[in-house]
Amino acid sequence: MRRSAGIAALLFFLGSCDPEPDIQRLPQDGQRKELRIVTLAPHLAELVFAVGAGDMLVGVSSFTDYPEAAQRLPVVSDAFVTDRELLVLLHPDLLLAWESGTPAHVIDELRAAGFRMEVIRTRSLDDVASALLRIGELTDHMAAAGLRAQAYRDGVAQRRMLHADAQPIRVFYQVSMHPLYTINADHYISELISVCGGNNIFSDLVELAPMVAVEAVIERDPEVLLAADTGQTDTFDEWQRWPQIAANRYDNHFLLPAAELGRATPRLLQAADAMCSALDVARGNRDGGAIHG
Repeated sequence: MRRSAGIAALLFFLGSCDPEPDIQRLPQDGQRKELRIVTLAPHLAELVFAVGAGDMLVGVSSFTDYPEAAQRLPVVSDAFVTDRELLVLLHPDLLLAWESGTPAHVIDELRAAGFRMEVIRTRSLDDVASALLRIGELTDHMAAAGLRAQAYRDGVAQRRMLHADAQPIRVFYQVSMHPLYTINADHYISELISVCGGNNIFSDLVELAPMVAVEAVIERDPEVLLAADTGQTDTFDEWQRWPQIAANRYDNHFLLPAAELGRATPRLLQAADAMCSALDVARGNRDGGAIHG
């Protein structure tokens, strides 16, 4: 995940105190084809397109870049500001917010201003399917949403089955190095690690994305280091200071596609393929006795 994109996804703040706009009510069932939607996180826009309702989108958040059609829509929010004037001009019937990323006070303020809000949860792998179904219901695209949700669930199940007999391998997923963040068992990335037959060494922590100490990583001795590919070439360089870590001894350092891994959408299946391939190589390095350093 790109560091800037991650920050933007977690921080949405209102930057003005404009007069309350004249908000249209959500259309009734027979009128839903005219629904006007604004999304407050990049992956929510992708989910709207995934159920075939992309033509209903009239505004998006910053870093919304998939699919290509989403890039041409007005940007109503970034990491710090929601453009209330633009939001009023767009006359949205519905705003989709991200439960884990859109600050609660932003949701409350937009509701108080009269906007219809729907908060979408995408913390776990199955939440993606549930989100597709909910957006399909809201946009009257239930048939398409049902097909996409089922295809996604089948894809997760197939990959889990393919790696059901894989030898366990200890994995550390690095969200960022400074400060050092990782993920616990409740995060969908940790679920992907499990799908691929790996064990997240920090699955037991309470926070979804906890800060950890270098010493804790060394103590738990991961056999694999994973991170999103942000274009940097030094992602794992600092870990070379501790050659005793198993991941260093086996040269098991892998970068995964950031766009697919960083957003809770059906593209997580592509991220799963990349992760499972990496862990298969890592097992070969370990079991083949490859020692480096």
